Amino acid sequence: MLELLDLSKRYGEVVSLDRINLVVPPGEVYGYVGPNGAGKSTTARILSGLLRPTSGEAKIGGHSVVTDVLAARQKLGYLPESGAIFEKLTPREYLGSVGELYRLEAKAIGPRIEELLALFVLSPRIDERMDTFSKGMKQKIAWCAALLHQPEVLLLDEPLNGLDAEAVRVVKDLLRRYAAEGRTVFYTSHLLDIVEKVCDRVGVLYRGRLIAEGRPADLCGEGENLEAALVRRWREEGP
Repeated sequence: MLELLDLSKRYGEVVSLDRINLVVPPGEVYGYVGPNGAGKSTTARILSGLLRPTSGEAKIGGHSVVTDVLAARQKLGYLPESGAIFEKLTPREYLGSVGELYRLEAKAIGPRIEELLALFVLSPRIDERMDTFSKGMKQKIAWCAALLHQPEVLLLDEPLNGLDAEAVRVVKDLLRRYAAEGRTVFYTSHLLDIVEKVCDRVGVLYRGRLIAEGRPADLCGEGENLEAALVRRWREEGP
């Protein structure tokens, strides 16, 4: 489970997040959407423990990301927008290091790496240095790192950057399977057509405030898709 409780973040007089409250239970894929500067990545960075909130609380699997960050991170698989990896290493070396950081059993790390690389059709590249990889291939490795320890909560910030059509299909199937297993997915993206297809509920962020929340179909007016509905709502909020 993921919880945001009166979560706020300020930079001087600038309000990045304004008292956000939401709960994402196990078994749900939750879309978190908004225009540029709405506060999506700020929320993701707080949940990952990379940024401290000004006030309020955020919890991963019941553990505070402020006062119990290591326990919270054990429950979390985080795919940042940058998809940063250590490019001088091979997938086997890099993912092996990630497995050790999450304190996985040594005998389990190798098979898990092979399973994930096969999922993203990267098995033949397991011992090649990643500085030769394309952007899409590096993003697939970042996905493998987020999934390696089979976390209870997946935190995804623009997770489809650089992925080809086949990899996008794999990700869609993976997210539905992950939720069916009773895990939680928190998905931030500008690609609203994908959000509409894969998310059970959507939270609509605008200038740091959560202005709407519900199932994608419930947020849309007659004849609207999710993109049209959200653009309308943002315009109604004013400049």
